[in-house]
Amino acid sequence: MAMTIAYEVGKNLYVNITNKCPCSCTFCIRQNGDGAYGSDSLWLEHDPSSQEVIDALEKNNFKNYSEVVFCGYGEPTEKLEVLKEAAGYIKKNSSVPIRLNTNGLSDLIHKKSTTAELEGLIDTVSISLNAGTKEKYLEVTRPSFGEEAYEAMQKFARDCKKYVKNVVFTVVDVIGKEEIDAAQQIADKSEITLRVRKYEG
Repeated sequence: MAMTIAYEVGKNLYVNITNKCPCSCTFCIRQNGDGAYGSDSLWLEHDPSSQEVIDALEKNNFKNYSEVVFCGYGEPTEKLEVLKEAAGYIKKNSSVPIRLNTNGLSDLIHKKSTTAELEGLIDTVSISLNAGTKEKYLEVTRPSFGEEAYEAMQKFARDCKKYVKNVVFTVVDVIGKEEIDAAQQIADKSEITLRVRKYEG
């Protein structure tokens, strides 16, 4: 059975490049099944190579979409080089904007600052803030990096502003008004837009 590397969501093409993720979020779609948005299973038999991702982009006529979004069952920055090569291919061959949906832990994953590597490749970075307090973030996100993940995620977001045109934080609407209000304060302090997205269970 073929792997689902690229799949359509509305007018956008989503690109799934890894199963790996340093978080185990309580609300993650991975907890509830194998697919999302009506797609087939998103579990990958193996992490695809850059060429496999590019082939999937071409097969799905990526130039016809409003946006290409790197967002899968895993954290896209786990495969940073594949992400960069695929994004570079899109940029070289089209004017389609590219969004990265991320948990913001790339610097911890790679043990170095990584935001500069996104310059010229990614148009929007959407970072999962997930909660309005450190305690709630750790409870909901359950990152393998422990407590340092909360500050590292926010620093990644602030650093992204130097290299990427659009940077946004996101939370899901199920966390409640109090947490959303606290998340808004964090976003305002960092001068980053907060988007409250509907939970897709």
